[in-house]
Parts: sequence; structure tokens; C-alpha cells
Amino acid sequence: MAADRSLQPGTRAPKFSLRTLAGEEKSLDQFLEKGAVLLAFFKISCPVCQLTLPYLERLKNGKLQLVAISQDDAESTRELYNEFRISIDTLLDSEDDGYPVSNAYGLTHVPTMFIIEQNGLIGEVINGFVKRQIATIGTRCGIAPFAPGDYVPEWKAG
Repeated sequence: MAADRSLQPGTRAPKFSLRTLAGEEKSLDQFLEKGAVLLAFFKISCPVCQLTLPYLERLKNGKLQLVAISQDDAESTRELYNEFRISIDTLLDSEDDGYPVSNAYGLTHVPTMFIIEQNGLIGEVINGFVKRQIATIGTRCGIAPFAPGDYVPEWKAG
């Protein structure tokens, strides 16, 4: 397994602009104008990403903006979203372009999530699925990500 080289808390988040599933160009700055953002990088073929996305979906109308960044094409991402009933704002970090944003953030695996504070600094980094950290994000959002009866593992590597 590759050593973690993702950006760490306190680091200025690299600025970027990517296309949405609808083809519209959106930048990190546009999201930050409205407040802090959780960036969640994923691949559709990743089982841990498939575990994580539905819990993030539960948080999407909270106090923290959620932006998923798919490392797949729009059509494949839409198919996954239809299957798992996901409607989070999503940007595409294209393999054809060499994953420029994933590389700028130093990703070695997915899911990797970054909370970007409104001042542009990285506030938290989550590698893989960590129940405690997802619960903390839920607290910040004002929404519980886990429902009674959910089977939720404590941790899953990405």
C-alpha cells in the first residue's frame, strides 16, 4: 500500500475548477463563497466508496456543503448514483486529464475526504471510512449520518 501523501490539516487547499455531471464548470472558490466544504474523492468501483457515499448523502442538507469528486466519467457516475440514490453535488476529475485535482491533493487511495474551511485551509482529512470521523462531520452538519439499526463498521481502508 502506498504511503499517505495527501495534504494535511492546516495546508492551503489547492484551487481548482472541474465540470459537474451536467457539464457546468464549478470552482472550489464558488463553493467556499457559501462556507466550508467537504470534498469527497471516490471511484465507482471502490467498495469502501460505495459504503461511504450513502452516509454522506444523508448529510447533504446540513450546515456543511458536500461536494463529491468522481474519478470516473459522467455516465458511469450517474449509473452508480441511480443505483445508490445519491444526489450530492458532483464534479468530475477525469482520467483523460490525468486526475489533476486528485494529484494536487496528493491522493493515494479513495475514498479520501477533505474539509476545506471557508478561509481555504484544510481543516480535516479522512482516509478510507472512519465511523468516528463521519459522525463528527454529521455533528458539524447538524444531521446524524447513522440511523438506529444501521450496521456501520468502525473502519474500512480505502
